[in-house]
Amino acid sequence: MADVAAHITGTVWKIECKIGVAVSAGDTLVILESMKMEMPVEAPEGGMVREIRCRETQAVNEGDVLVVIG
Repeated sequence: MADVAAHITGTVWKIECKIGVAVSAGDTLVILESMKMEMPVEAPEGGMVREIRCRETQAVNEGDVLVVIG
């Protein structure tokens, strides 16, 4: 299992993955918005999306777990 955390403080702009879907390393899972810039959060490794722990428009802090891959 791999926890995919926010690398910046911002707002969840768009969730690009769904539970149960296989992803590859480098795939964009979530797009965060911070200071009018869109920042993709990418999968660090391949696997299946097990959990999505955020929702669109949610404010998140750096280090918050957004997605769990396993």
